[in-house]
Amino acid sequence: MAVTIRLSRYGRRNLPFYRLVVADKERPRDGRHLEVVGTYDPRTDGGKFLAKRERIQYWLKCGAQPSATVAQLLKRYPQS
Repeated sequence: MAVTIRLSRYGRRNLPFYRLVVADKERPRDGRHLEVVGTYDPRTDGGKFLAKRERIQYWLKCGAQPSATVAQLLKRYPQS
């Protein structure tokens, strides 16, 4: 099973809110996931990004691959 760390979209139309989830690569974007490891709200000034860094590191050590967007967010917000 290939595991990825990616964003899952929530919120209503034109008001997006994202959860940072660990999921099987074959699952749909908003489908079943293994664990929620953070949140991202792009509507606030500069974006509000909260992440459980120790859980993200655990999944990366287990072989999970972050999506391009998640990798960019992790670089942009190093102290969240």
